[in-house]
Amino acid sequence: MSALPGILRRRGPLIGKDVVNLSGLDSFTAWRECSCSDQLRRRIVGRRYLRLDRRVKGYARLSPSIMREFLNYTVVGSAGTEEQIDQLAGRLAAGIHLISRRKKELAREAICRTVESCEKGPLLGEQACIIIAGDVVYGMAHDESRPEPSTGELVRGSDLDVIIVADGLPPEVLTPFDELLYREKHSLLLNPAAREEIDYVIKDLQTVQEQLKFDNFRAMVACKILEEGEFLYGSRPLYRRIKKLIEEAGIPEKLDRLRQKAQSGRLAAEKKLLALAGSPPADELATLFYTTEEREEIF
Repeated sequence: MSALPGILRRRGPLIGKDVVNLSGLDSFTAWRECSCSDQLRRRIVGRRYLRLDRRVKGYARLSPSIMREFLNYTVVGSAGTEEQIDQLAGRLAAGIHLISRRKKELAREAICRTVESCEKGPLLGEQACIIIAGDVVYGMAHDESRPEPSTGELVRGSDLDVIIVADGLPPEVLTPFDELLYREKHSLLLNPAAREEIDYVIKDLQTVQEQLKFDNFRAMVACKILEEGEFLYGSRPLYRRIKKLIEEAGIPEKLDRLRQKAQSGRLAAEKKLLALAGSPPADELATLFYTTEEREEIF
């Protein structure tokens, strides 16, 4: 007989990661027991959103992964403690919202510092649009420590996906800006008080128009990021133009179809995983469950 109901009766409602830590169960077994037990109740906070993943057939999956959703965004408690479960879920949701807001503000401050230190900064403000995307814009950023892929340095949770689109700016403007932004990225990564990762790309409007053909994986990722992205700094007219180009190319409809596919795939995967007696197999089901890296390349 599982010890989970007894633990939750004694301790009260817990977030998924605390369920794992206190029970000694692996994340898959804990998720499965919390999902199947008629003695337990769950509340999932936040939202699920589209992520494109080369490892998944058709590329479309939902984020957070099943494991990440359970560990960071799920509250579990005993039957009869629904009020306490809702209270903890409310506090969890408020904390996630605060993390997302702080990360967005940090990204804006980093961009402002970089532009202000750039000799041609005024031109960037007039002929470039800086967009933020990823977990932050969905209000789903987290601050769980994770290694940054290129250096192995620990960073605080979700990275900051920043896209800089320039319209007619020459290399003598963009190259110094790129160098300064890279220094800012390095500083934030190594500063013990920050430990944040900015993942950015600089491209011109012609590249955006080419990517809107949506004809390969890199282009699909670029379109998804631009469609979900929010204005951060620079030219608002250029931002509106980019959004109009996205609409005219039918990108929202194409992404909606992928979201529907991802939702169907998630439901099917959860059903199959709940029917398993042991650990998930080393195939696409495992990819959909485990969190290897809740991030994506930007193009």
